[in-house]
Amino acid sequence: MFKSTTCIAAGLAAMVATSAAAEGELNIYSSRHYDTDERLYSDFEDATGITINRIEGKADELIARMEAEGVNSPADILLTVDTSRLERAKNAGVLQTIDSAVLEERIPSNLQDSDNQWFGFSQRARIIFYNKNAVSEPPQTYADLADPKYKGQLCIRSSTNVYNQTLLASIIENAGSEAAKTWAEGVVANMARDPQGGDTDQLRGVVSGECDLAVSNTYYFARAIRKDVDGVSAERDVIGWVFPDQDGNGAHVNLSGGGVAANAPHKDNAIKFLEYLASDQAQQYFSAGNDEYPTVEGVAVSESVAELGDFKADDVDLSAVAKNLPEAQKTFNEVGWK
Repeated sequence: MFKSTTCIAAGLAAMVATSAAAEGELNIYSSRHYDTDERLYSDFEDATGITINRIEGKADELIARMEAEGVNSPADILLTVDTSRLERAKNAGVLQTIDSAVLEERIPSNLQDSDNQWFGFSQRARIIFYNKNAVSEPPQTYADLADPKYKGQLCIRSSTNVYNQTLLASIIENAGSEAAKTWAEGVVANMARDPQGGDTDQLRGVVSGECDLAVSNTYYFARAIRKDVDGVSAERDVIGWVFPDQDGNGAHVNLSGGGVAANAPHKDNAIKFLEYLASDQAQQYFSAGNDEYPTVEGVAVSESVAELGDFKADDVDLSAVAKNLPEAQKTFNEVGWK
């Protein structure tokens, strides 16, 4: 359960070495492109004396680069978004198993790799949004999205989107392959249009009336609460939302996370940085700066995130979910989800 309660900050000093005399560097490959992450890097540098060097790019490109660099790779850490990409990095052999009592204590077991190769540091729930003027009884579960009564009403992203891939993979884990395929077929039948655009475009479709229902990650809507987002913020009062499956498994969450590179030249510094990302201070940055939910329990969320309300998250093991990703993509192809 996520709640906007205030917690006592554990303090950066409790999570990382704070000696001004600390030396060394840290090379981060990151596919997170958020200005607010700058504070994460600068505070870590100030506290430890460790200099951070960054290479930014798309997740698949960074993983391919690490593979090509092999044992000569300068990468110490890979940061990316979604369980699917974290698992892709693991399967590519570009991450390594690490031992950290801090991470084991702070990060819930279902939000980390079973072999300790990646860890989740922030979350976004994938939930249902609807036009309050058009829908009097919105879906309450993911299964409801396939109900024929919502035929022609749903906007959702393409099957190539990692958020949808992980959602279907979690349905496979929770309900089985046959039920997951039937669900995907029903969703395709209920689409108001062919999949197009990002999550914000699905929300714009609800505002414009092109669709009555949409599926989106929470942080896209929370961002429209915190600042102006064209086509959403000015009309956001028309949008209602439902955290699905609150009487069942709970709402599916997507992770943003990272792991230590397989050939990290500064492994100790890399582990320190991951431990810092699990500190109360860093966890609050994820929420305040990018409208995400912390993965560490008890950390306060930002006002924009708190406005969405409390919810029960699906506690399915995301490491197990990741193993269903190939089947999820095959299922999408079989049912004609473009």
